Amino acid sequence: MFFVEYFLYMHPVLVGVLVGFVVTQIAVFSTTLYLHRELTHKAVTFHPIINEIFRFAVWVTSGIRPRQWVAVHRKHHAHTDTVEDPHSPLVLGWKKVQLMNVFLYRKAANDNKTIESYARDLPQRTTDRLFYDHALLGLGLLFVGLVFSFGIIAAAVAFAFHAVLYLGLSGSVNSVAHHFGRKSYETNSGTNVTWLALLTAGEGFHNHHHAAPTSARFSRRWFQADPGWWVIKILSFLKLARIRHSDVDKLASKTPNPSHLAKI
Repeated sequence: MFFVEYFLYMHPVLVGVLVGFVVTQIAVFSTTLYLHRELTHKAVTFHPIINEIFRFAVWVTSGIRPRQWVAVHRKHHAHTDTVEDPHSPLVLGWKKVQLMNVFLYRKAANDNKTIESYARDLPQRTTDRLFYDHALLGLGLLFVGLVFSFGIIAAAVAFAFHAVLYLGLSGSVNSVAHHFGRKSYETNSGTNVTWLALLTAGEGFHNHHHAAPTSARFSRRWFQADPGWWVIKILSFLKLARIRHSDVDKLASKTPNPSHLAKI
């Protein structure tokens, strides 16, 4: 205990960076598992307790409203790389999407028509109105928790580092993973970027994902790092998750028309 306190006192910036990275990974896993693989594509179903943990984690680490995120992402799949795509690097350029991703997201997320068209299956809950729809409240709780746990300097560094890293990684999935990297399937513009997959719990295998959106697994081979899939397998073993689909190759051969997303 003394060593931890001494290290925190002597190296608050380093502690802040390390804590910020951990917070980012919590946000990343909550995003890919809960918002993306479960709510958006219904590739997996988690136990209600796990869902509440993920929902809370998304709230305090990102302030994202699930209905908005789901709607924007479904619209992206329904209109990939067209002018209707909220964040297409082929239309807007990958640099613009990387740098402006958060603003492109907010523009689409604030469009009520988009929400009603693509997230009609996700009802507004009482807890959403009271807590989860208030982004600043969630982020404020995170910051206060960091201050009490690590001190003001480490907390400020952690919060700033997390914000920059999380927004940067989110932008990279929408830009880099549609521009650089390799392809296993030529049926879509997504690409596979291994280093990005490592940092985003498997999201970097974007070519696989666009080829088989309803797969809970984003990797195709055992040696491909898809940490999100590893967590799903563990939760499935513990009877805390039910996997709907996971065979990328099989699903890729019969991927439905993306327009079905508007009808979910």
